Amino acid sequence: MASPRPEPTRIVYKITYPNGKIYIGQDSTNTITYFGSPDSRLIAVDFMPEQRKSFTITRDILWASDTASPVELNRVEMEMIRQHRSNDPAVGYNRLPRFGRA
Repeated sequence: MASPRPEPTRIVYKITYPNGKIYIGQDSTNTITYFGSPDSRLIAVDFMPEQRKSFTITRDILWASDTASPVELNRVEMEMIRQHRSNDPAVGYNRLPRFGRA
């Protein structure tokens, strides 16, 4: 049996929460259990205790590369944050780059 083809190492992903808000981040190891590091305080205020009892999030890979440099990975992450407007508090949980700034 052939071994599975390795996944691309560097990714930019989108996390979607039950309320529809999103968080975009990067992972330079493509670890399947990594779900980013958004500010948990921002997320916590959006969910009542009852809603936390069963909580499902989705992770979608938006971009992947085996050869991207750290600089390119950062650039693509910022581009995706702006494109998806996840830095707009009404849309997502990213706080950088500041929403409304170029």
